Amino acid sequence: MIALLTLLDDARALHPDLVRIRRDLHRNPELGLELPRTQERVVSELDGLGLEVGTGAEISSVTAVLRGSRPGPTVLLRGDMDALPVAEETGLDFAAGNGRMHACGHDLHATMLLGAAKLLAPRRDQLDGDVVFMFQPGEEGYDGAGRMLDEGLLSVSGRKPDAAYALHVISGLERGLFTTKGGPMLSAANRLEVTVRGRGGHGSAPFRALDPVPVACEMVLALQTFVTRRFDVFDPVVLTVGTIHAGTRDNVIPDEVTFAATVRCFSRRAQAVVADGAVQVCRGIAAAHGAEVRAEFVEQYPVTVNDESEAEFVADAVRELHGEHRFATAPKPISASEDFSRVLEEVPGAMISLGACPPDRDPARAPDNHSPQAVFDDEVLADGAAAYAALAVQRQEQPA
Repeated sequence: MIALLTLLDDARALHPDLVRIRRDLHRNPELGLELPRTQERVVSELDGLGLEVGTGAEISSVTAVLRGSRPGPTVLLRGDMDALPVAEETGLDFAAGNGRMHACGHDLHATMLLGAAKLLAPRRDQLDGDVVFMFQPGEEGYDGAGRMLDEGLLSVSGRKPDAAYALHVISGLERGLFTTKGGPMLSAANRLEVTVRGRGGHGSAPFRALDPVPVACEMVLALQTFVTRRFDVFDPVVLTVGTIHAGTRDNVIPDEVTFAATVRCFSRRAQAVVADGAVQVCRGIAAAHGAEVRAEFVEQYPVTVNDESEAEFVADAVRELHGEHRFATAPKPISASEDFSRVLEEVPGAMISLGACPPDRDPARAPDNHSPQAVFDDEVLADGAAAYAALAVQRQEQPA
């Protein structure tokens, strides 16, 4: 049995090395599914640990399998690696200057997962099972997890994992606090794409045209009423129109208007209702005005659902490793979305949040993840690495 306190002590001894890795990744952010420099850095850090390392066939993913000395459960640990197309405004001395930014903390996730590999590799003789380290590109809208599943992620160790866990840092959560909950943890993400077609004309004579602009505006407002009147408040839907485009001049009525919305929900039932209902709202309004409409509902990511027993296990493991005060049950789901949901549809596990707000900031007012001012505290690196490692160790001590 691996002593958790020794694991934590060793993680803290690794801390300077983890800071160095994280800051290097932060200075050199890459986007999407192609992360050649990040992939190279991850592979180089895994070199010499005695792991079975593989890279993606068509994407810059990395998998590494640590074989335990005895048979037992296989545990998968995920760390994503991609950045965002955000120009950094933190003023940090290791800030990126290429118009991209690790504004969601993926540089910390990859570093903590590397730390877990460095902690567990020397302890392979004490492991009852295998550990799969999943270094994922393309979490920010590219379905990198789905692509890794398509390339055989769940079979890299020779058997399907028994449990899967992912940590995600939060800039607006108290530093060092771990949170999760059983059941729905993050919403599904969907996209509504609408094109309204009328008949263009001169702005001075709208009666000679068929103006699609007010028709589209009516749709936008009606969709907001639709989601507040057709759904239970305890099974909510969030619909936000993020883009709307029309016209070229103030005195020209355009032929068409396009708009797109993100649609978040927490159940398959709500998703089915909003998928059909939102399209019908747009069609009905178009028909009332004699306009044409093309409305398409596109499913992107499913609901991230934590296994109830795995969420309880995570809570116990974190409390044992870091103390009672370091874990809090998440009070409610979050309407952000994650492609790790695809892994959790196949393997029982949990998505876990880790507070990384610097101590000189108020978590309630700190810039959120994805903000160009978002800052994540390096001090959580060792604790996150130890948590990843402890989850693998303690889960292997339970029945498969």
